[in-house]
Amino acid sequence: MTDAVAEQAAFSRKCAIIAAQAADEKKATDIMVQQVRELIGVTDYFVIVTAANSRQVDAIIDEIEDKLREDAGIKPSHREVSPDGSWSLLDYGNIVVHVFMPETREYYRLEALWNDAPTIDLAVEAGLTDLQYSDRIAKLLSQGR
Repeated sequence: MTDAVAEQAAFSRKCAIIAAQAADEKKATDIMVQQVRELIGVTDYFVIVTAANSRQVDAIIDEIEDKLREDAGIKPSHREVSPDGSWSLLDYGNIVVHVFMPETREYYRLEALWNDAPTIDLAVEAGLTDLQYSDRIAKLLSQGR
């Protein structure tokens, strides 16, 4: 791996962690960071979180966007919001952030599509120790470690 590639990989990981921390600040649950670079090749990380309602979806997306702009100097190249407010997406190229309401996350099960992807241990790398997980996500995370 060249120095430039290693630096880009480290930057992507840092951005994914910043996004996870920002989501946690807004009380998101089921926070997962999957390293999908080797599986899909178009992005390095998926950050997938759950919000209780559409207002919280908006608050989490806004917080992530603010923190990544402030702490990493990046802005999303694309922002998408479902008509009913049940999910939103921020595409930064190197990371893609998905924020779902519970029913929508359960329906799409995005994290299960890429279940071979390694996940970041957010307690170790991001200092997030009081994370809340649904039974399904907790089981998925325990299988990946």
